[in-house]
Amino acid sequence: MRPFLLLSSRPEDEAADEEYASFLRFTGLPAERLRRIRLEAGPLPPIDLDDHAGVILGGGPLNSSDAEDEKSPVQLRVEREIGGLLDEVVARDLPFFGACYGIGTLGTHQGGVVDRTYGEPVSAVEVTLTPEGRVDPLLAGVPDRFEAFVGHKEACRVLPPGAVLLASSSTCPVQMFRVGTNVYATQFHPELDVPGIVRRVRIYQHAGYFPPSEVEAVIARLTPAVVTHPPRVLANFVARYG
Repeated sequence: MRPFLLLSSRPEDEAADEEYASFLRFTGLPAERLRRIRLEAGPLPPIDLDDHAGVILGGGPLNSSDAEDEKSPVQLRVEREIGGLLDEVVARDLPFFGACYGIGTLGTHQGGVVDRTYGEPVSAVEVTLTPEGRVDPLLAGVPDRFEAFVGHKEACRVLPPGAVLLASSSTCPVQMFRVGTNVYATQFHPELDVPGIVRRVRIYQHAGYFPPSEVEAVIARLTPAVVTHPPRVLANFVARYG
């Protein structure tokens, strides 16, 4: 069976390893079927997409809406490499799932508007499926309304032309969309449960998502959340394309 490819852009080893472990857990894949490439570590090696069942692009501290003159050489390289990969993914309508940074890159690549208008504080929010979302196979078994973890400096403000809106929230109009039949992206984090987001909050407490002095207060707000449905999206992705 072909492996899935996980593309990571988190420079912190602990965060990157935690993300990989979370995707393994919630996709149900064994390690040998989830190949990881850390984009920030070096140039993207040649990839034959036919060798993979699908591509997953994780989150990270990079923002598609950063000013061009403020982007580091690494960020510019990563964007070029992801853009080249998305050229083929979208043209061939290959299975792709982008979470967090994934919605910024796919949204920008497809002509949407990604900016800071709907940036969200680290929190649990109620996400609502659209009529199209209720019948999408990746959201099978997910209720019409569910809680999900968010925490982003940017968001997709204008949907790409031709994209299908699958989920929204009061804080961010675009929480999930689909391009074609097999290319997906979410604003919310389907790979995070309460322990996962608490660990991530501690890792990124100095990354500008909130004042570092408020880290314990942020964690206190997160821990009572009941976030159980978002991982189903990842399990459905793997079940459909694996």
